Amino acid sequence: MNETASLRARAEIDLAALRANVRVLRERASGAQLMAVVKSDGYGHGALPCARAAQEAGAAWLGTATPQEALALREAGIGGRLMCWLWTPGGPWREAVEADIDVSVSALWALREVVAAAGAAGRTARVHLKADTGLSRNGCQPADWPELVSAARAAEEAGALRVVGLWSHFACADEPGHPSIEAQLTVFRDMVAYAEKEGVRPEVRHIANSPATLTVPESHFDLVRTGIAMYGLSPSPELGTPADFGLRPVMTLSASLALVKEVPPGHGISYGHHYTTSAETTLALVPVGYADGVPRHASGRGPVLIDGTVRTIAGRVAMDQFVVDLGGDTPEPGARAVLFGPGDQGEPGAEDWAAAADTIVYEIVTRIGRRVPRIHLNAAPERG
Repeated sequence: MNETASLRARAEIDLAALRANVRVLRERASGAQLMAVVKSDGYGHGALPCARAAQEAGAAWLGTATPQEALALREAGIGGRLMCWLWTPGGPWREAVEADIDVSVSALWALREVVAAAGAAGRTARVHLKADTGLSRNGCQPADWPELVSAARAAEEAGALRVVGLWSHFACADEPGHPSIEAQLTVFRDMVAYAEKEGVRPEVRHIANSPATLTVPESHFDLVRTGIAMYGLSPSPELGTPADFGLRPVMTLSASLALVKEVPPGHGISYGHHYTTSAETTLALVPVGYADGVPRHASGRGPVLIDGTVRTIAGRVAMDQFVVDLGGDTPEPGARAVLFGPGDQGEPGAEDWAAAADTIVYEIVTRIGRRVPRIHLNAAPERG
């Protein structure tokens, strides 16, 4: 048995699939550049190898949420355009400016901090002004936009920064036809037009996330930001399956059975005995649990492929393990249990786990814990 096969659990990451997904999304982008979003450790897939693979497939930009994520990529040798957007007062602005990382600014306090950082670094900062067009998270409200644009232009004239981007984020792009989509586009166009009238000359205007990249071509502007779709997953069931968009899931999560045993009828299983055997049967112990990212909300519902058959978790998911009723089948300990993957062997998808846990597919992949090693496959790009 090889080292990978003997692991308790593993998340296999197919980088060839990721590169293919990036190419598909670039075709969808209507000539806009593509930003590969690798925040949250590449949505649980491993930020560094996914960033490299995305760049190999033609992603012109990388994106992270936090400056620490962006700085880690620079420290690992990742070059090219790199943007981060989730800042708090006192953040590592100077380090970001010195590392040639693009930063997002939504308010005057952030503008003041990046100007000070640029002065301390002796460099011109690259800034994206974020407009709140209706999501009501980060971003500058339309009423405050003139003041922010004026202050940014003054800092630009002083040589402290360049406003290289104007951007925003959709609230409901994963709901086809939602009226907020067009409403946000209208506000974004107006806010961009105002900034440009005041002398801002952005390199990129961007609002499209994964669902908008796939279904709202008028939102593509100069740059699209693809996150979940790059990893081969659909942003929502309403939009379609990954296959509908020519995407292939990148992560396969599996574990090696720790035990197979016979039990009598009437046997309670796991905490609370929420499942009781109806007849003599066999049980398999799968050695992953909610500490590994298996959602406890999927207790009694989560699907698993074992020995060629998709089965359902019996009883509650525990911290380190869960049980499956095999109905009398007797695979050997060490046999593979596949929780989700691309479906090549009939295994469930991450979307099936999202449905079982009453959540979204983003949460399924990003919550996979550090105890589960990532095995990156096809790290070398294809030659052809």
